[in-house]
Amino acid sequence: MIDHVHDLASVREATDRLLTAAAKLDDAAVAAPSRLPGWTRGHVLAHLSRNADALVNVLQGRPMYVSAEARDADIERDAPRPLAVQLDDVRESAARFRAQGEVPADWGRTVELRNGVTDQALRVPFRRLVEVELHHVDLGIGYELEDLPAEFTGREIAFLADRFTGHPTVPPTRLLAAGQEWRTGGDAGAGVTVSGPAADLLGWLAGRRDGAALEVTGGALPALPPL
Repeated sequence: MIDHVHDLASVREATDRLLTAAAKLDDAAVAAPSRLPGWTRGHVLAHLSRNADALVNVLQGRPMYVSAEARDADIERDAPRPLAVQLDDVRESAARFRAQGEVPADWGRTVELRNGVTDQALRVPFRRLVEVELHHVDLGIGYELEDLPAEFTGREIAFLADRFTGHPTVPPTRLLAAGQEWRTGGDAGAGVTVSGPAADLLGWLAGRRDGAALEVTGGALPALPPL
């Protein structure tokens, strides 16, 4: 059972970690490349701010973004801002998301995200947690996949495994890490087993690592579709 109250608290803790770490940067560092191709650290911080507001829209029953073009334009507009402005925006948008999360609501209701994707409202806080934790890593400022809380890593592996379940281009795949097991992929073809450290497994599933540190039996490492 997903506990959205617990997840909202985790979002706050993760946001505080990110803000504390990012506060040690300077304007030049914010303008430098992040680990995401084509994005500076400013792009990552701007995205985090606009994503918080977008998820407020979701919880309030409005479209997540006006359009894909508007989303991208907002990130490009906000990316060049000085560090102090970026941090204030991350902090204030996080507060708006937290305030919305405290509004009494039917957390079992269905909400719509981007591209027609739907989910239960109670899963939105975890989706926000994913944004904060993984993009903290993407900033490339000393926070690595190995530093993620173990509970988060296991849940995100399970979430991504579910996302690729049934995908026709992914063979039946058994995932093993930290004494846990997950299944993903389609039903056709011979199955493979992918095992290794949980951080490396998450990194591969989330498109942050190439999977070179993982052990594969029964075939080659599956090629995953874009997230």
